[in-house]
Amino acid sequence: MSSESSKKRKPKVIRSDGAPAEGKRNRSDTEQEGKYYSEEAEVDLRDPGRDYELYKYTCQELQRLMAEIQDLKSRGGKDVAVEIEDRRIQSCVHFMTLKKLNRLAHIRLKKGRDQTHEAKQKVDAYHLQLQNLLYEVMHLQKEITKCLEFKSKHEEIDLVSLEEFYKEAPPDISKAEVTMGDPHQQTLARLDWELEQRKRLAEKYRECLSNKEKILKEIEVKKEYLSSLQPRLNSIMQASLPVQEYLFMPFDQAHKQYETARHLPPPLYVLFVQATAYGQACAHMKSSQPPRQDKTLSVAIEGSVDEAKALFKPPEDSQDDESDSDAEEEQTTKRRRPTLGVQLDDKRKEMLKRHPLSVMLDLKCKDDSVLHLTFYYLMNLNIMTVKAKVTTATELITPISAGDLLSPDSVLSCLYPGDHGKKTPNPANQYQFDKVGILTLRDYVLDLGHPYLWVQKLGGLHFPKEQPQHTVIADHSLSASHMETTMKLLKTRVQSRLALHKQFASLEHGIVPVTSDCQYLFPAKVVSRLVKWVTIAHEDYMELHFTKDIVEAGLAEDTNLYYMALVERGTAKLQAAVVLNPGYSSIPPIFQLCLNWKGEKTNSNDDNIRAMESEVNVCYKELCGPRPSHQLLTNQLQRLCVLLDVYLETESHDDSVEGPKEFPQEKMCLRLFRGPSRMKPFKYNHPQGISPGKKNSES
Repeated sequence: MSSESSKKRKPKVIRSDGAPAEGKRNRSDTEQEGKYYSEEAEVDLRDPGRDYELYKYTCQELQRLMAEIQDLKSRGGKDVAVEIEDRRIQSCVHFMTLKKLNRLAHIRLKKGRDQTHEAKQKVDAYHLQLQNLLYEVMHLQKEITKCLEFKSKHEEIDLVSLEEFYKEAPPDISKAEVTMGDPHQQTLARLDWELEQRKRLAEKYRECLSNKEKILKEIEVKKEYLSSLQPRLNSIMQASLPVQEYLFMPFDQAHKQYETARHLPPPLYVLFVQATAYGQACAHMKSSQPPRQDKTLSVAIEGSVDEAKALFKPPEDSQDDESDSDAEEEQTTKRRRPTLGVQLDDKRKEMLKRHPLSVMLDLKCKDDSVLHLTFYYLMNLNIMTVKAKVTTATELITPISAGDLLSPDSVLSCLYPGDHGKKTPNPANQYQFDKVGILTLRDYVLDLGHPYLWVQKLGGLHFPKEQPQHTVIADHSLSASHMETTMKLLKTRVQSRLALHKQFASLEHGIVPVTSDCQYLFPAKVVSRLVKWVTIAHEDYMELHFTKDIVEAGLAEDTNLYYMALVERGTAKLQAAVVLNPGYSSIPPIFQLCLNWKGEKTNSNDDNIRAMESEVNVCYKELCGPRPSHQLLTNQLQRLCVLLDVYLETESHDDSVEGPKEFPQEKMCLRLFRGPSRMKPFKYNHPQGISPGKKNSES
């Protein structure tokens, strides 16, 4: 009953969207308002605050009514149902009020959203307009910047100065009365003058081109003539070969050599040119004929010219090899990568690589012996090396002690003092060696050759030690200044070594050869004789007890040659340790003596032994003989035999010993002793005999 009555009491609400029907559009608004009820219109008239207060009041009334209904139901009674129904009706009215307030709230919310959406659309429209305006501003700024940065083509043209323009330009172009005050007209006038000048130059350029074409045609005609002339010249050169050989003027061979010399590296080229010039100069000094090649010095080039040309060719494009590399890729991947040691060996070989071409010098001496010198150039180290070989006209019987005299490793050692050729003269090479693990060049000189300092100078190379340079340029003047001196030293070295070679052959057989020119230096009869001549090692010489003075003085270097001589007479044995400098005979040999007779006697315990050493080592000049003093060593050995005779013959005889004197006096001596030191008469004066001379007493 209560629900049906409440349904009957619900007010009828007629909703309208605010838009009149299509058939009633012509009616007035007053008639629509009187006939329809619109909550949307009521929302605008109602106060939201009052609605909120009404909402609160309605909720409180509902709470009160519910509480009273509950209280009435709990009490029970006949009249309670009427009161409960009455309160239920009131509660329904309040519920209707809450529903209306809810609808009004939703309508307000919808209107608020619509208003917010409209405002947002207006803001978006304004923002879009702002972006359009900013883009237009940016575009205009770019256009302004382009205009400000615009550079005309005339700014790239190097125009003549204003003074030259007004001085050289004709008045109809310069228009001084107009252009002086107007920079724009002035620039236009200068451009007109520039155009006029360029037209003139273009005309002149065309004339020059026509002249060039004429000259090229003339050159082509002359080239054709010269190309036809070349075969004729070749036939003439072939016909003149016998004449060149007869007159010792090999022009054809020299021409081929100079063609090959174009591919030499700079140091070898300098050596080739200077050596050839020196040979021609020597030949011209010997005869008044035109310059020709010296017979005693021949210069030649050896090696592969094609390989030398390949060094200067630019690397070709590898595009054609890409297909081959793809086919070989599978094979290379299967191969094992080289180890670090193999890589270092390859780097060492590349660093020590020689140029394909080399220069050969054949230096002929008076006895028809020839010194063959082969000069190489190490490209990565920028130094030159040389290999030497000595050949003789007749085959030599090499004595055992002469094994190192003509050895390629030592024949040119110390040609200049201290130049042993065991280390690189270029200070920059040491940094290169450190990268590939090379300690010193000494281990490779047998294969590469010796990098002597004089070899570098002959190639025009100079390496300053104070300021090492990575690249050194070959200098012709440096090579020319050392060429003559070095050639003379080379000849002297070969002749002295060959003379020693022959002398050692006699010394090993116990014969001391003395030439007729030096016989006057010795008495007619020499009893002591040489019984042994052998070579010894540097280490063995250092260990001898009677050579300490020479070792401590620094005269026993590893570049010297060391020999041991044994001179005997009766029971007396004299050992002589000989130091032979590579610069023999300009540097005399040094003798250290040890006499085994009645005990061991050396310069430390016997003054006469020291005097004997002084006679041989200090007074060597009188033993040099005729120049070039190649007999100095044998004369010193012969003098040593004489000194041993004098030492033994002048020794006092022990009267307690019966029998004849062991060493009878066979040489005439004016005095047996002299001075408080009781020195023996070692000085020999021809023809007086042996007597204590002035030099000996002073020494």
